[in-house]
Amino acid sequence: MSHEPDLADDWEYTLQVPSDPMAPCIARRTLRTILEEHGFLELADTAELLTSELVTNAYRYSDGPASVRVRRDGDRVRVAVWDTNPRMPTLDAGPVADEAEQGRGLGLVRRCADSWGGFALRDQPQGLVGKLIWFELGAPTGAAG
Repeated sequence: MSHEPDLADDWEYTLQVPSDPMAPCIARRTLRTILEEHGFLELADTAELLTSELVTNAYRYSDGPASVRVRRDGDRVRVAVWDTNPRMPTLDAGPVADEAEQGRGLGLVRRCADSWGGFALRDQPQGLVGKLIWFELGAPTGAAG
């Protein structure tokens, strides 16, 4: 059941995922359900792809759990993935060789997201360390009102 989004009704969900190879799949399915229920199904394919890439990186390159936050702000959806590794990936890496088996994830984020970025978390008052990588997608014409 899909609902028409109400622009005055912003929302936010957070999914905690363990360091587990199933984490990207669980994150994709959860994200699709959230977007479908809130009337943003047109964004679901791209959001799933980009979220899967970020959660896969969290699983591969950190040794702890990860967190996926999905937030609506007007006609935009922001997805942020936190993991326990404070080492930032190269955010401005150039093209990846055709034969490379890794390194395409952030390139996909760069090409498909309307905006994106990231930052390391160190010495936070709450003791939180790691990094946060985020992306935003805008609602296609007619999706958000």
